[in-house]
Amino acid sequence: MVLMGAAPEGFIVSAPAAADASAPPKAKGKKMVVIIVAVVLLLAIVGAVWFFFLRPHPSEDGEEASTPAPAVHAEAKPGVPPVFLPMDNMVVNLADAGGEKFAQVGITIGVVDQHVSDAVKAHLPTIRSAALMLISQRSSEELLTKEGKEKLAHDILREVSAPLGYEVEDLEDEAAAEAAPPKKKAKKKHVAPPNPVLSVLFSSFIIQ
Repeated sequence: MVLMGAAPEGFIVSAPAAADASAPPKAKGKKMVVIIVAVVLLLAIVGAVWFFFLRPHPSEDGEEASTPAPAVHAEAKPGVPPVFLPMDNMVVNLADAGGEKFAQVGITIGVVDQHVSDAVKAHLPTIRSAALMLISQRSSEELLTKEGKEKLAHDILREVSAPLGYEVEDLEDEAAAEAAPPKKKAKKKHVAPPNPVLSVLFSSFIIQ
């Protein structure tokens, strides 16, 4: 006799299927959001610091500020002979009326050591051009005098020293400074290093 409601022999009554796996815990998702927000804030802070403090700031004329090239420093050492750098002879028309007079000039530059000599060589085209301009502004009458030659040598010395970061005053300014009475209670000024360009010599000087 078969009971009503009983499962037929050979059939197994299984329990209801388990529910689908639930979604990841909400706590894990919140943790990822917090990490992402923290990274974004950190990047924003780093960008702000770079923009306001580390980036190059433009100068007033719109160009980025740049550090000037340092001057060539060297001092003459006792007992050490200077290094002489000869320049090619120059033939220059002088400022005489009619333009018929010209000068053939050979210039030699005296510096404290080979390092300064190499620095002068790097600017030699500019120095040579400046020397030509200075000679062409003189007259034969002026260059035939000792004073005229000394002033020309002094002016060329200024042109040689400028690319190395040194200023040479005009002879007139130096004479006025020496003649002026000393100022009382003058404040101590920063003493600039000596000019490594020692002299400008004429190896030849012919005027025709």
